[in-house]
Amino acid sequence: MFQSPATEPLDLQAFKSTISLPYRLTPGKAMGSFIAELSGQRIVGSRCRTCNRVEVPAQDFCQCGSDDHELVIVPSKGKLTGFTETPHFTLGTVRLEGADCDLMHHLCGEIEWVIGQSVEVVWSDKVESTMRDMLGFKACIDTELQVIQALTDPKQFLDSMPTSLTLDYHHAQGPYYGRLFDEMQSAGRIMGIRCSHCQSVLLPPREMCDICYEKTGTWVDVADTGVLQAFSIIHLKFVGQFREPPYVYAEVMLDGASTKIIHVLEVSNIERAHEFLKPGMRVQAVWRKELKGSLGDIEYFKLLEIPSF
Repeated sequence: MFQSPATEPLDLQAFKSTISLPYRLTPGKAMGSFIAELSGQRIVGSRCRTCNRVEVPAQDFCQCGSDDHELVIVPSKGKLTGFTETPHFTLGTVRLEGADCDLMHHLCGEIEWVIGQSVEVVWSDKVESTMRDMLGFKACIDTELQVIQALTDPKQFLDSMPTSLTLDYHHAQGPYYGRLFDEMQSAGRIMGIRCSHCQSVLLPPREMCDICYEKTGTWVDVADTGVLQAFSIIHLKFVGQFREPPYVYAEVMLDGASTKIIHVLEVSNIERAHEFLKPGMRVQAVWRKELKGSLGDIEYFKLLEIPSF
């Protein structure tokens, strides 16, 4: 038995992590046309046939609610309507000639920007069929007013495009997960916490018991052996996998714990795993040589019962 969390000094070091989500974006027909036309250095908007409003980038629906529109080529020059400076770049909003809304992009050049000054698009030499085909806007002199033209020879619109979302963050583990991971890294042991009312040993440890809703009390050593409760044989690939399919994902009730954990189960014959795996089989954790303080310190679980074929 060990001290309760309330009597221990708390180490709340942050856990650095990253969520990376690659996916395919479906921009829609109007926005897909806007992106496709950038590769030909043309800015495409949508002109509503109901209220005559011109939106840039092109939109499938007008602000008036109508979806009856035509695609048009909007001039690449306009007026600066607003800007904000950061230590690394300047971001501006530009009202292109003939448009009824602003387009946001980088402002190119180290000058003193003024609201209302004339700007024009700076095109990239590298064609990507993305918004990066426009490097941004630069200052220019006033010239003869350009007009909107109908888009008579449109490119094939992009129906989807690869993209990704990456989030870097610091996660505070807190006194419960923090103690669990600290003990795994420093001592190679697994610790749960006992409920002060029903005496259930919760793993992962937490402040409140999710069975009787009472505060938890003392820390308890939990064995790295246990019982297979359920499993899934994974054959499909998906984002976030740490290993190539096929493999077995298992629910394990460790000896001394009252709640299960989910981890990978290593089997010698994955093709026949569905024949011999069954709930109730004994398993044991296989630890990594280098411990870093996470559930990944357990590389996988192995069967203690060797199946016979």
